[in-house]
Amino acid sequence: MSQLEIRNLHVSIEGKEILKGLSLDLPKGEVHAIMGPNGTGKSTLAYALMGHPSYEVTEGEVFFNGENILEMEPDERSRAGLFLAFQYPVAIPGVTVANFIRTAVNARRRALNPDDKGVPLLEFRKEMKAKMDMLKMDHAFGGRYLNEGFSGGEKKRAEILQMAMLKPEIAVLDETDSGLDIDALKIVSEGVNTLRGKDIGVLLITHYQRILNYIQPDVVHVMMDGRIVESGGKELALQLEDQGYEWVREKVNSAA
Repeated sequence: MSQLEIRNLHVSIEGKEILKGLSLDLPKGEVHAIMGPNGTGKSTLAYALMGHPSYEVTEGEVFFNGENILEMEPDERSRAGLFLAFQYPVAIPGVTVANFIRTAVNARRRALNPDDKGVPLLEFRKEMKAKMDMLKMDHAFGGRYLNEGFSGGEKKRAEILQMAMLKPEIAVLDETDSGLDIDALKIVSEGVNTLRGKDIGVLLITHYQRILNYIQPDVVHVMMDGRIVESGGKELALQLEDQGYEWVREKVNSAA
């Protein structure tokens, strides 16, 4: 069974239908990229998977480890092993990066074992410093308030640091390349590549092909009008970069 199975998903925002029967399988151990024009519902998919209350699921099912996560609250989905890296991470004044991550890690551990006392502080600090080194982050970063005064690149590195520490089974990266210069893009991509493997599935949502130069996807999906309309290998992303989306739209219209 696939790790994440999305079946005929319909999602509305304020009564307007955005996702219109989207289906997708994401096996653990694979990286799938979703590309598509702006406004086609890519971020809606990310928020709906995590249970954002503004996004109403009107039809369909989403199975994670065989369980329908649509019946779970957002925090339950996170503790079960689902992770979302935001396109626009919000600042949380007064809460340090280190305290935020340690609280999240301990919540995940207690979900797996209610008797877990939490990760020892010294062990946590050692692991977080190692992950910061991987992402070329100054260790002092852990003492800063989460995303407050962060540059675009720092916000995205903070998201990948959270992913590295939480060790999710499915990670949804919502336009992680948005707002990054080439150096920050390379560093964030290196972090994702270091974390990818047989124990995690990654759903990489992007508008541009450039991040796929650094994170090689196993499968590329094209999303239009709230559904997946085309899938292929990494060569599909190159074709989209070269020819745009119009040929996909014409193909869909001719098949209708």
